[in-house]
Amino acid sequence: MKKIIIIFLSFMLLVPSFGSFFVYTKFKLNQDEISKTICVQRKMIFNSCNGRCELQKSLKKYADNEKKMQDNLKEKAEVVYIQNSTANNFKLIVPIESRTVLFAYFDKKPISVSNATFHPPSYFI
Repeated sequence: MKKIIIIFLSFMLLVPSFGSFFVYTKFKLNQDEISKTICVQRKMIFNSCNGRCELQKSLKKYADNEKKMQDNLKEKAEVVYIQNSTANNFKLIVPIESRTVLFAYFDKKPISVSNATFHPPSYFI
């Protein structure tokens, strides 16, 4: 199931890069119909266009749409990065005095164990 999802998402990421290919393929599949109905030069006797003018229009329209989407995405990205930071008011807490001896005497045995020492979790070991 994971492989299918990965392949699908990869395909969805690659689809926008093949946009002009899809426009050209659609044109080639319908070229006869386009040259007979839509083409500007369809009424000319020796029509050398064969609907390529419509292909150019479609590719230009796709490129303009792609540029518009890119600009729109750039604006959204700029909006995301501009954020107002709020000022945090931190209260000063009086530190607790600890009465620990920094240097222990080595002639006596330890009488307690410190629980304040950091011990890593056992599942990392």
